[in-house]
Amino acid sequence: MRIVLWLLLLSPLSFLLYRLFVDGVEDPIKYTYSVTGGTALTLLFITTSISILRRRVNLVRYRRLVGLFGFFYALLHLSNFVMLDMELDPVSILNETVDKPFIYLGVLAFSILFFMAVTSLPSLFSKYYRYHRLLYVALVLASTHFVMAQKVLSPLQWELLAVMIFIGVLKFLQQTKLVKL
Repeated sequence: MRIVLWLLLLSPLSFLLYRLFVDGVEDPIKYTYSVTGGTALTLLFITTSISILRRRVNLVRYRRLVGLFGFFYALLHLSNFVMLDMELDPVSILNETVDKPFIYLGVLAFSILFFMAVTSLPSLFSKYYRYHRLLYVALVLASTHFVMAQKVLSPLQWELLAVMIFIGVLKFLQQTKLVKL
């Protein structure tokens, strides 16, 4: 099962690389943003869904792996911004961040994800697991970043947002013990 999961989690990266280097895309930086950002956000919402569905299907043992892959795709997303789009120029990065507020929302979300990735190591998790609830803050920040970054939302993006809101509402209801799933 783990090998299948690894292959599934690496498939967006394989698809991205295929499209970039074999098919060719019109705007590779923008396309990389879309794939890495959308994949990161989707995987992080799947991570929260695993705990929602744990009574019906117990996939909790895979939650850490899915979450770390979500962080991996967020890291690729940020790396695309810093290295390819801004060409490692700190002044350009700062100016772009000030001009476009959705960028610092993404950086805040990434900072939370970075903390969670580091503290998901077995030796640190037992000490910091309570702070992993910050994932919900990161998801709100990342979702807001996603919406603000789009000039126009496509039907697919609306559907993705609807699913994310649905998962968020279910998780809230589960946490407040209003609904037993």
